[in-house]
Amino acid sequence: MNVLRSVLWISACLSLPALAAEAPRTLNFANDIVPILTKGGCNSGGCHGKASGQNGFRLSLLGFEPEEDYEHIVKEARGRRLFPAAPEQSLLLTKGTAQLPHGGGKKLDPKSEDYQDLVRWIREGMPYGKDTDPKMAHISVEPSVLTMPLKGRQQLKVTAHYTDGSKRDVTKRALYEANEKAMADTSETGLVSLFDLPGDVAVMVRYQGKVTTFRATIPLGAPVEKLPPVSNYIDDLIIAKLKTLGMPPSDLCDDSTFLRRVTLDITGRLPTPEEMKDFLASKEANKRSARIEALIESPDYAEYFANKWSALLRNQRTQPTYARGSYLFHSWIRDSLADNKPFDQFAREVVAASGSLDQHPPVAWYRQVKEPKQQMEDVAQLFLGTRMQCAQCHHHPFEKWSQQDYYGFAAFFAKVSRKASGTKDEELVFNKRGTAQMTNIRTKQAVMPTSLGSEPAKLRADQDPRLVLAEWMSRGDNPFFAHTLVNRYWKHFFNRGLVEPEDDMRETNPPVNPELLNALAADFIESGYDLKHLVRTIVNSSTYQLSAQPNEWNAKDRQSFSRYYPKRLNAEVLYDSVNRLLDAKSQFAGQASGTRAVALPDNSYNQSTYFLTVFGRPDSSSACECERTQEASLAQSLHLLNASDIQTQLARSEGRADRLAKDTRAEEDKITELYHIALSRDPSSQELELAQSHVTKKTAGMKDPEALAARKQAFEDIVWALMNTKEFLFNH
Repeated sequence: MNVLRSVLWISACLSLPALAAEAPRTLNFANDIVPILTKGGCNSGGCHGKASGQNGFRLSLLGFEPEEDYEHIVKEARGRRLFPAAPEQSLLLTKGTAQLPHGGGKKLDPKSEDYQDLVRWIREGMPYGKDTDPKMAHISVEPSVLTMPLKGRQQLKVTAHYTDGSKRDVTKRALYEANEKAMADTSETGLVSLFDLPGDVAVMVRYQGKVTTFRATIPLGAPVEKLPPVSNYIDDLIIAKLKTLGMPPSDLCDDSTFLRRVTLDITGRLPTPEEMKDFLASKEANKRSARIEALIESPDYAEYFANKWSALLRNQRTQPTYARGSYLFHSWIRDSLADNKPFDQFAREVVAASGSLDQHPPVAWYRQVKEPKQQMEDVAQLFLGTRMQCAQCHHHPFEKWSQQDYYGFAAFFAKVSRKASGTKDEELVFNKRGTAQMTNIRTKQAVMPTSLGSEPAKLRADQDPRLVLAEWMSRGDNPFFAHTLVNRYWKHFFNRGLVEPEDDMRETNPPVNPELLNALAADFIESGYDLKHLVRTIVNSSTYQLSAQPNEWNAKDRQSFSRYYPKRLNAEVLYDSVNRLLDAKSQFAGQASGTRAVALPDNSYNQSTYFLTVFGRPDSSSACECERTQEASLAQSLHLLNASDIQTQLARSEGRADRLAKDTRAEEDKITELYHIALSRDPSSQELELAQSHVTKKTAGMKDPEALAARKQAFEDIVWALMNTKEFLFNH
């Protein structure tokens, strides 16, 4: 019976139709081949992706134009790069595997899946794919958010989602890049390896023109118990983040440190000794807030921030006849800040500037930024924190913006025209009638004015598209405008933006504290785009008033604001501070004696004042904050140590040292005065003793006039030493 049953079972099996093996998926050039080239760097800007190609072979940058790439690989040069009869002998593969000399080195392993797919694609006849083939809609990463330990590791999984609902694991072919290289490293296969720095790190994941982000929070894990008082929502959100990270904040700074810090940050100058004495003597509970208010309402506030905005708005004097315009534009900026003009109105008056310099000084911006594409790029970077330059020629490699987005946004400036005003080298700026449009250089199609992420605007022939753009920018639901401004000001006060760099607000460069950035933007909008309100809110927070001195836990913190991050005084502020300490008056051509460097209207003074050049005053040639150099250099150190102009002012008759030498007060009082001027604090007993002993040693056994000369030299030494201390050179 068992034998019969077995025979019947075998017979039944043999009568079943054979199960066909699943046919391999037909390869699609754009979906399957281009990502291999991108992963290997073949279409990067340093290789075949640059405009001229490499050694006669050109690919579109990062594979954003697969149709063009197909032509170059399959049909160009009589098809010599591919050999369907023997795919492994194709030039594309023998070069890529370094079997033949290849300037880019070995990019393919013959044992890899990438190599096998290329061989199969060539063997199948190099199909491009059908119009009906699914296209990639987006990519996702798993996990997308994770809390990880210090020095932890995490393998990412990247999935491509297609228009037909299908999914594909593309982990091995995606590209990975950490936004904080000091915090994390990424492998080619998506393994994230953390270092020993706590905080937040993001990893940009890119595949075939689509991007997404993995975010990791790395706690320190210390107990957060002693907390500063909560002054406003900034402190609530910073403290919440510090608790998540387990990172105890530093204590609040003392009064003298606060006074020097806030005076430099709001007005760009050192506090006077009288201001210091009055502030330290005050017993008022709200004296810090009162001092903040006085500084914000002072003319120095508008003067200092006008210096910042004048540089960003490219207020240049590239020829002598531009002087009138640069003065008028700078005065308009300063007066707008003094009057606390709402920032949306300020931006609108720049972006939509029309008329003459006399009627509307912001037209000076159009004198430096002449072409519609350049105008768009500046507006996008300055007011929207979006760098559009890359999208002019190809899809933005780190963002969602395409060439169509680029030219659609530039079309808002397509009708800006100019004509002679009757004054030499000055023009009238106006919006001419007609249809506003730009031509996409790749598709040759006309593109209508289109806000980022929006549909094309419907405009009348007599309507100024720039006004429509300005209206969109200042809408409460605009995701760029308010966020960019508050992030820019946050960096001004904290030496680090919530998003860094401060004008690169892309999705793949997320903020370290998204909740705080959103809260600041919402508050700014609710205040009516009130810049003074924003400054007041930031500097009244306990977060801003924390000490720069790290505790045992937060010394490595670079992004969570558990302490104040010291920053070097910028060129203009340092120049003015040195003059204050030396009791010297600046001499700028065309300016009153003693004019502050932060009050200079344009870039023309950089060439005549080496100090400003060597310490990095920007030339106002771009809309990027990065033009201002903050890094220290040997030239700067040498200039402070022994530059002839500084030595001349230090040793001059009736200078600071000369007058102190002649002063009949006690040496202790004179040394203390120097510390008040330079550092806004009393000297310590050790510092006082050291300075006094130096004066005594210099004058020992001498009588006048030799003693007077020696005393003067001693005070020159003390002033020089104070000027070269980090405490003087930095805001802390």
